[in-house]
Amino acid sequence: MKDKRLWESKLKIYDDLVAQCPRFVRKGKAMPYTSANGYMFSLLNKSGEIGIRFSKPVQQNYLKKFNTTLFKSYNAVMHGYILIPDAMLDNLGLLAELLNERFDYVMSLDAK
Repeated sequence: MKDKRLWESKLKIYDDLVAQCPRFVRKGKAMPYTSANGYMFSLLNKSGEIGIRFSKPVQQNYLKKFNTTLFKSYNAVMHGYILIPDAMLDNLGLLAELLNERFDYVMSLDAK
């Protein structure tokens, strides 16, 4: 990201979001992410964008509902992840619900 201050402001938002979810913690330094049970389910890319992983049916619904696209990191599309639009960053409560939903989902899978 060209502007380090902008990335740091997005990192603070991501950290504030994860802090609302006490069942898991943020990991990573250069690429902050959350994971559980061997599955990553959210991350902050080098462009300061947040991606959250969803199952295919849920992903299709949220792509339309949130008017967004698939998430990219290091110029690669991360299938299964949607880009969280900047307009949603003001609603950390909703985003925390989504992260908790994803945590529950990955905990229901067989551990890697």
